[in-house]
Amino acid sequence: MVEYVFFGGKGGVGKTTVASAYALKCARAGLDTLVVSTDPAHSTGDVFDQEFGDDPRPVEGVENLRAMEIDPESEVQEHLQETKRALGDQLSPSMVGEIDLQIEMAHRTPGAYEAALLDRFIDVMREADCDRVVFDTSPTGSTLRLLSLPDLLERWIDRLTHKREKSIDYFEMAAIGKQEPRRIREGDPILARLGRRKERFAFAGEALREASFYLVCTPDELSVRETERSLATHREYGLSVAGVVINKRTPEPDPEEEGRGARFLREKVATERERIDEMYDSFDAPIVGEIETRVREIKGDLLEEVAAELAVDG
Repeated sequence: MVEYVFFGGKGGVGKTTVASAYALKCARAGLDTLVVSTDPAHSTGDVFDQEFGDDPRPVEGVENLRAMEIDPESEVQEHLQETKRALGDQLSPSMVGEIDLQIEMAHRTPGAYEAALLDRFIDVMREADCDRVVFDTSPTGSTLRLLSLPDLLERWIDRLTHKREKSIDYFEMAAIGKQEPRRIREGDPILARLGRRKERFAFAGEALREASFYLVCTPDELSVRETERSLATHREYGLSVAGVVINKRTPEPDPEEEGRGARFLREKVATERERIDEMYDSFDAPIVGEIETRVREIKGDLLEEVAAELAVDG
């Protein structure tokens, strides 16, 4: 059975680094692993010094590890075109132009981005032929909206299905008077499509409820408060957070170091330590890693080091 693991957090905290390090740890443990980037910034390729696209590609030099980068904007456009095609098959030519305009407007509304991305998530989860799929997600707000969609859309599909069934009954009764309406629901293409959509959203909801979620944060005030809010929101959605990773912790200077730089670092370390202690005391999810800031970009041997600092079983 495939296991799904999500890494989230506000922008700039290092989700891609941590997600990639965890995926590497899984691969080193012998698990066939796929790391999927849905963050528009797309730095998975930078971490592994390799270009990735919309299809999984093996990570060079790492056995059992593949990676892919999903382009959210492309997914929104594909979702738009697919919706137009589906409706075009069911509508008269005179209505297609107006419907196209309405769909274009709908795809500019809040939530269209997340709805399109959810469809791609479902495809990836269903088609994954591996032991573990690791998602490097968009910044917190967008990801939480996406995670809330399956249940919402499933209920919406139920309402649309009910309205479609009633419209069929009314149409038949109007066409043949008071006679018993013919039963044509079984062959109705719109009901069939709604049924397929509901099944997809039900699968997504179940998969997300069984997935593992980790939040990445940095030891600064804004990130700590954002993580607190994210923990609360995950609880509201019925999603438990398996752990929090504290990234970019400032290294402490050696005791013999003096001077302005050393004093600055000691003060910064002390401030960060207060916030980290607060996280240990107040968060209702365990801290599963404290990762120090590195001077160089994290890749290669440094990525191996970060993977070793994650107290998450691969």
